[in-house]
Amino acid sequence: MRHFGHISPTAREGLFFREPCTFTADSPARMLSVALGATLYSPATRPSLADDVLKQAARGVVSMVLCLEDSIDDAEVTEAEANLIRQFAELADRGAASGTAGRNPDDATAAAGVDVPLLFIRVREPAQITDLVRRLGGSVRMLSGFVLPKFTEERGRQFLEALAEAETECGRRLFAMPVLESPELLHLETRGEILQGIARSIDKYRDRVLALRLGVTDFCSAYGLRRAPDMTAYDVHIVASVIADVVNVLGRADGTGFTITGPVWEYFRRQERMFKPLLRRSPFLEGRAEELRTALIQHDLDGLLREIELDRANGLLGKTCIHPSHVAPVHALSVVSHEEFTDAQDILSPERGGGGVLRSAYTNKMNEVKPHRAWAERTLQRAEVFGVAKEDVGFVDLLAAGLTN
Repeated sequence: MRHFGHISPTAREGLFFREPCTFTADSPARMLSVALGATLYSPATRPSLADDVLKQAARGVVSMVLCLEDSIDDAEVTEAEANLIRQFAELADRGAASGTAGRNPDDATAAAGVDVPLLFIRVREPAQITDLVRRLGGSVRMLSGFVLPKFTEERGRQFLEALAEAETECGRRLFAMPVLESPELLHLETRGEILQGIARSIDKYRDRVLALRLGVTDFCSAYGLRRAPDMTAYDVHIVASVIADVVNVLGRADGTGFTITGPVWEYFRRQERMFKPLLRRSPFLEGRAEELRTALIQHDLDGLLREIELDRANGLLGKTCIHPSHVAPVHALSVVSHEEFTDAQDILSPERGGGGVLRSAYTNKMNEVKPHRAWAERTLQRAEVFGVAKEDVGFVDLLAAGLTN
């Protein structure tokens, strides 16, 4: 699979100075943690889940979470688990392998060669991990790992031990994505201790912790808060302070840190407002200009776009998504600009190994080799999986192309 792999090779050639690389579920963890992108959540109760997975893959989704926790009623868990087993079996029966397209000629999406996204199951309790892996049988090859809710040191240890046991039983690498959302993490008097405990528990399983996810909705819930659609998580100061501390302890660039993903954006209202000044005629709008313009205006993305930018500025990468309309903006803003790429290459140039300061190739900033090295390394990692835009290609072009399928 690859980001922007759902658009034509000709369109990609017009967009990218360097195209996104291909990857599979068996690629190195470092690459996959960056490549997660917009991780789309779906309730595990959906009766057409296998079809939904392939449909979203055809629209550019590369990672999905099938949820057995907060998105479904407590009384639905047993049937949701059974549904997951059926849906994974259906994907496997279509001849699909994780990261490889299904080939059932009766299924148009699979027959077209759509790659199956990285699939994760969000469980409630540790025992579900081993139980589900056993029940999945051969279709476990479709599974990339588990999302672990309300993660703390004590609770997290049980989850990770269950993951290791399940991995041994099925003979397949399984990743963990802990969700940091407990009230103790939010409360100032316990935050430091909780963060240190989380750090201890995940360090032991470093090779299996793909990314850490932030449960900002739960953070807000602890204080009876809900951010408005024109406000980002960073406008809610009590939430912003937690994000900062999580990155401070668990997101360091010195080799001890982990990928931390951006919080969910919960709005997808239909309104006659949008970032109209940004819309301009793009070569990817030919024949579909009005259709695309209408689609953009109908989605209230102003706050989402600002939050994605603030996510990256605060050390987060990728984003939890609960609506398909959020995927294309996340991916479009994840592409490395030609200017960023040029700066990163200059900073990491071998002849600059001793440090120093140089003027950027765009002659608009200072690149200081040693302080900017970690940024440059992360930028090139993102460039590998999301690609580098051509010099004259901007966000609107990338968004337009991503929405044309």
